[in-house]
Parts: sequence; structure tokens; C-alpha cells
Amino acid sequence: MPVSSSMKRLCSALSLMLSLAAIGGAALAAGDGAVLTDSGALAGGHFHPKGKPPSTFTIKLQDGLRAKLPLADRRDFEEARRGFIAAPPYKQIMAEAGNVAWDMGSYEFLRQDTALDSINPSLQRQALLNMAYGLYEVVPGRIYQVRGFDLANISFIKGDTGWIVFDVLTARETAAAALKFINEQLGERPVVAVVYSHSHADHFGGVRGVVDEADVNSGKVPIIAPVGFLHHAVSENVYAGNAMTRRLFYQYGVLLPRSPFGHVDQSIGKNIAAGTLGLIPPTRVVDKDIEQITIDGVEMVFQNTPGTEAPAEMNTWFPQFHAFWAAENITGTIHNIYTLRGALVRDALEWSKKINEALYLFGQEADVMFSSHSWPRWGNARIQEVMRAQRDTYAHLNNEVLHLANQGVTINQVHNVYRLPDSLRQQWAAHSYHGSEAHNSRAVINRYLGYWDANPATLIPLSPEDSAPLYVEMMGGAQPILAKGHELYDQGKYRHAQEILNRLVYAEPANQEAKDLLADVFEQIGYQQESPSVRNSFLAGAFELRSGLPGGVAPSAASPDLVRAMTTDLLLDFLGIRLDSRKAAGHHFVINLVTPDNGEKFAVELSNGTLTNIKGQQAKNPELTINIDRSDLDLVVTGRATLDQLVVNGDAKLDGEARVFGQLMAMMDTFTPDFEILPGTKAAPAVFSGG
Repeated sequence: MPVSSSMKRLCSALSLMLSLAAIGGAALAAGDGAVLTDSGALAGGHFHPKGKPPSTFTIKLQDGLRAKLPLADRRDFEEARRGFIAAPPYKQIMAEAGNVAWDMGSYEFLRQDTALDSINPSLQRQALLNMAYGLYEVVPGRIYQVRGFDLANISFIKGDTGWIVFDVLTARETAAAALKFINEQLGERPVVAVVYSHSHADHFGGVRGVVDEADVNSGKVPIIAPVGFLHHAVSENVYAGNAMTRRLFYQYGVLLPRSPFGHVDQSIGKNIAAGTLGLIPPTRVVDKDIEQITIDGVEMVFQNTPGTEAPAEMNTWFPQFHAFWAAENITGTIHNIYTLRGALVRDALEWSKKINEALYLFGQEADVMFSSHSWPRWGNARIQEVMRAQRDTYAHLNNEVLHLANQGVTINQVHNVYRLPDSLRQQWAAHSYHGSEAHNSRAVINRYLGYWDANPATLIPLSPEDSAPLYVEMMGGAQPILAKGHELYDQGKYRHAQEILNRLVYAEPANQEAKDLLADVFEQIGYQQESPSVRNSFLAGAFELRSGLPGGVAPSAASPDLVRAMTTDLLLDFLGIRLDSRKAAGHHFVINLVTPDNGEKFAVELSNGTLTNIKGQQAKNPELTINIDRSDLDLVVTGRATLDQLVVNGDAKLDGEARVFGQLMAMMDTFTPDFEILPGTKAAPAVFSGG
């Protein structure tokens, strides 16, 4: 394979990994004439011709929840409205690429006063709270937030001469719109500093919308971040990035129209902006547990909280204003201990301890608590109430699950056994919207004991496509299963129905009747969920069973900022993951890589169908040595140049057998997020056009 073609394949994989997986979004073109619109509903009804309304059993469950939920507690609504200054005249923000980056108007259906039986009443309440849109005052004359421009909030602290900006959203376009709007409303002020509270892209991706990199490089505008930020901002989604992207279609409901029957919320905000992701590395790292920094007359006390919502995260105390910034550690929801897109399992006990630490350090003096999502809390008693509720919820999750595990409850049982105490259930701050008690409880066991339930029969199980035919045969074939599935559906026993119908779909992927019935089951389970991530997952499964995964899944161009931020080690490790070991069988060679501009060198070895690398070493007799500046390698990775061009121009040098590199790249697979999750659903023709 020619070198230039090889690097294009690498570029394609990195484009997919970085531009989709890192930000949690996807550029989707519905194939075969399907058009998925934001409004979603067909003539006010379901967006899909096979879609069903909520059943009598689902309606009864929703009514029962309304009777039990603490709906009389309206304090969240009062706090969400407090400090409102103005909303912009527009509901859409356009991306530089020409697409709609943000559309708050697509969720207007939520503003109706009536209960929607296709939405869990607790989730409907949360979705309405997340409709805040515009500029809000948090501390009179000093702290402001623009909400509803992206998944996160962007916060502005007024210094002596300019704005200190906390968390700059996902996209350059939404961040720039927020800065422009606050300047229009309050008078134009320069940005004098940026703070990244943590390493997730909806908190740093919009940085180029608020600051010029030249001002950062000159020292005029510092960027402050917690220790470990840059590594974790890039690395979390690299190794399994393509799989995470595909799973995001479920957790974030990427294919679901915005509709009472589809996407309604994302728990910590409405959705993720589909704009231009960027990253400017921090110039000042907070590496102490507690560290004080004063900028533009504003004193900030940072509390590092690694191992909580993100592996690199920090809270901030503003002593002058008696204001506590809780980052994403305390928001309007109990968060994910395990995020369904896939990530390392978080530590619920450590999360609780860091909240407790913040409570005793700052919470007893705070007059206002605000964060990167949701809405602020005012009054010290209220602040302590919310902090204790979330501290206790995370601690109870950890301790009670391990209590049950030590009595023999397994990972396959705990989600049906674990229950939050009623005292916490009656507090809105203890409700699990971004997480769920079901998947978080399983995550705690997984963190300590792993995925195995200690039953030897589950230690090396058959794959579903191998076990399912056996079950179907023993149950008498498809027709008895379908009959029983309909019976269970008609009885409202949806989880029982999915147990047998899922096996039938695996055994007979072309059986559309079985897929349609399983979709009906998934849909009712989805309607009933409090967590939008869980709701989206079931509704996404129903969508794909009915219509298949649309063709045309296409990544955007790779973000040059994220490629630059990748360590060379990370890039080489990812090549090792992309390697098809079957194609590499019988091959052995060593390549030395030298990047003179940053002084790095690597020995890269292919042996035993495995690609390894070691930093700081060079092999004595390599088949090939590649000399290329890391800055030029970035050009190749992002598709702005080819290695062949750089060699011709004298910007790269190959010593030895150039064919070796071509051989290596010919062994690489390019990952795309269009693989099947449910059987028989890949790239099927679309069967409807939403209007």
C-alpha cells in the first residue's frame, strides 16, 4: 500500500475517533431517502409508523409515580428561574460547516402543561427544568451564566477589567454566541482568563469561541485546569473510541427525533452541540489538593477532586462572593458511576468523600452554589441540604451495594434488589437522571468484583447468536415464542417479554415480526424510565429493530487541536489496536520513529501479530527509520499533508526499507460506527420519512 494511502486511513480512523467519540456526537446522514427531523412527530403523533402510544400499563405506572413523587416541592423551578436577565431572539445557532449546531426550539413541545404519558413524570419535570435559555445572574454584579446554549452552562465571573470564563461549552459556535450575548446585555468586556473545570469536551471544546490562541501563548489570557487534564481530555475515548461512538447512538439517542416519543432530554442539559470542537492546552495547572489563585482581582480557591465525575476535575470557592462552584460533581442529578457509552467505572465512595470535603471546607459558608450544568442553589441551608443529599446518595450506593454483595447478591441480581432509602427518594437532588440506580448499582459490583457472578456456567458462556437457536428450538420454535411474547406484552410484563423475544431475534435476525414485537416491548420500557440515558437506549433499540441503522454514517474532519494534544505514545498505541493480527501473522520488523522538534524517539516492533512501542529507545538494526517533526506528523494525521509529500519536500526522511511502512499500514483496519448492536439491523433501508 502506498504511504500516502496508509496515512489517509490513519487520518480517517483518527477523524472518527476524535471528532465523534470525544464530544459524544455524530454526523449522520439518513440513507435511502429517510429524513429525520428535529420535530420528529408525524401530524402530532408518533414519529414512526410502527410506533405505539404508551400502554395502559405504562400509563398506570406513570400515574402511580405522580402520586408518589414530591411534586409539591417547586424550589428547583424557582431556582432555575431566579436571576433571569434576557433570552436571545433566536433558538438556533448555526455551525461554521453550515449545519444547525444548536436548536433549543426543537424541545418546545415540553412546555405544554399536560402530563405526557410517554415520558416518566420525573423525567418530564427534569426535561422542563433544563429548558432554561438565556442569561442569568448568579451573584449580583459579579457572576453570570448563559444556559441552554449547549449541554453545559458557560459561566462568567466579572473581574476588575474583564471576564473569567468557566467551562466554554462543546463548540466554538455556541461559546462565541454566549460571549456575544452577555456582552450585548451587560457591556463588552475582554476575556482575561479561562478555567476548564474538568476533562470532558463539553467543558473545553468551545474555547476558540471565547479566546484567541495568540493571547494564550503570549500569557495575556491564562487557561487554568486541574492536574491530569490534558491527558484525560484526549485519552479517555481513544482506545475504544469507535465502540464508544456506536454506543453513544443509544445513550444519547442520536437517531431519535425530538418528540414526546423520542428524545426529550439528556439529564444535565438538552443535548450536545454539533459544532466545531477545539482545544487550547492549559497554561497553568492546579496540582495541589487545595490551591489559591487570584486573577483580575478575583480570588479563587481550587479543590482538586480526581476520581469523581471525571478523572481530572476541580471545584472552586470564591471567598469574596461566598460562592461555591461545584463543577460537575454536584448538579441537578445523581450522575453516572458507569456511563452507558462506555468508560472506566467511577468511584462512588470517593465521589461522596470529595463532596463531604467540599461541604466542610466551603459549604458551611456558601450563600450560593452553582455548577457546569443545571441551576444554582441559594441560601446556606439549601446548599447544605443538596450537598448532603448527593453525598449520602453516592455513599449509600457504594456501601449498600457492597453490603448486598457480601451477602451473596451478584451483579446479575443487584439492580433488582438495590433501593435508595425513602428519605432520599423524596429529595429531587437524589434522583438518578444521568445515571440510574439499576446500572449504577451493577457498576459498583463491577468495580470491586468484576463482571462475573461466580457461577461457572456464566464464566465462559456461549455467544448470544450461538445460544439463542438452542433456546428457540427447546421452546418449540418461533411461533410459540411470538405467541408468548404477545401474551406477556398484553399483560404488561415487558421485561419478561424481552427475555424470550431477544433470544428469538438473535436466532432469527431476519424475522421482522419478532423484531417489531421486541421493539414494541423496548418502547414501553423506555417510556417508563426516569433516566434519559436508559430511555434513549431502549427507544434507540426499538428504532433500529424497526428501521435498521441508516446508511451514511460519516465522521467529520478530525479536530487539529485534539490531534496535537494526543501524545505520540497514544497514537502508536491506537495503531496497535487497529492492527489486524491475522494479517500480521508471520511478519516481523522494527521501525524507529524520531520526531526532532519535540525530542522524542520510539522503537516500534511488530512480532507475534502484535504491535508494541517503547518511548526513548531505538532499535539497533531497524528495517526502517522515520524522521518527521511531530508538528508535520499532525498534518499527516489530520489529512492536510501526506507522508509522501513531506518526503518529497524534505520535511520527512525515510532510511531503510520504505515498503515496511506500507506493509504495516496494509494490516490496519479502519473502524466505523455502523456495526450491528442488535442482530439484523445494519444499514437496512429506511421505511419512513419524518415530517
